[in-house]
Amino acid sequence: MEFFNSALGKNITFVRPAYFKIVGFIGIPNMHYYYVFLFFVFFVSVLGNITVMGLIYLDHNLRTAKYIAIFNLAFVDLIGNTALVPKVIDIFLFNHYYISYGECLTFYFFCNICLSMQSLNLVALCYDRLIAIMYPLHYQVRMTPKIMFSIVAFIWLLVLSCVLIALGLLTRLSFCDSVVINSFYCDHGPIYRLGCNDTTPNLVHGNLLIALFAWVPLITIMCSYICIGRTLAKISTAKERIKAFKTCTAHLSAVAIFFIPVLIVYNMRANIHPNARIINLSLTTVFPPMLNPIIYVLQTQEIRASLRKILQSKLQLRVASK
Repeated sequence: MEFFNSALGKNITFVRPAYFKIVGFIGIPNMHYYYVFLFFVFFVSVLGNITVMGLIYLDHNLRTAKYIAIFNLAFVDLIGNTALVPKVIDIFLFNHYYISYGECLTFYFFCNICLSMQSLNLVALCYDRLIAIMYPLHYQVRMTPKIMFSIVAFIWLLVLSCVLIALGLLTRLSFCDSVVINSFYCDHGPIYRLGCNDTTPNLVHGNLLIALFAWVPLITIMCSYICIGRTLAKISTAKERIKAFKTCTAHLSAVAIFFIPVLIVYNMRANIHPNARIINLSLTTVFPPMLNPIIYVLQTQEIRASLRKILQSKLQLRVASK
């Protein structure tokens, strides 16, 4: 971080607190029920994403471009909820509101890496569906596992670079007054607004991150589905159109549960109570990782077939061993 901690070759002394205090859920009655619910969501999320990753790893028929992206989405969802939910429960259920400076920045890093990766991973899956429907005869050539792996690697590189820059900009802030973070985790906006020196770079970069990881992916996905809709309209029979569209339902469901709540909360930010906003944002963060594996298991024929095959083989082994 030396680049961010120097200016024109001269060392600068920054005022960094020993700790931050996270107060997002303080003052809300009966919140222990919410923490129990969060733990249930976390448990289902871990179980579901491990199942999806295990199925893709064990079934060689799922070693395709599409399932590389789905595996990455499940991995990101697993890491994201594991980084967020246990820490949130520890902070608010066990009253550990104070978090050290370094731990807070680490908390921010992992949560924002995973949240940003979810968004761009949905773009990668959308691109897969776009190629599959617009060029069905050339899909195996245009969308190979190697190509998808390259896309996923580029997304990781982009997200890591952007979040590390944001992290570096946070380290150049001095915190002279309040150390109270009005959120449920170490969020970028509530942290940099506490800075008592120039926060303009943080503001600009924060807005850039919102555009890059929220609006650009959403607009890209919408434009892609306009192209998909035009392609489907050219298919002669309704049965074939429905069959082709069904391959997109799982992805559309994942897009809806990720983007719609975020857009609603941010568009209503001036008219929504701060406590309601924090709870809505926390649910928006933890729900997609729980629902994504359920969606892909229920709506993807290949994953259902793989799960059925593995369960049947285990059942046969049990019967044979008796």
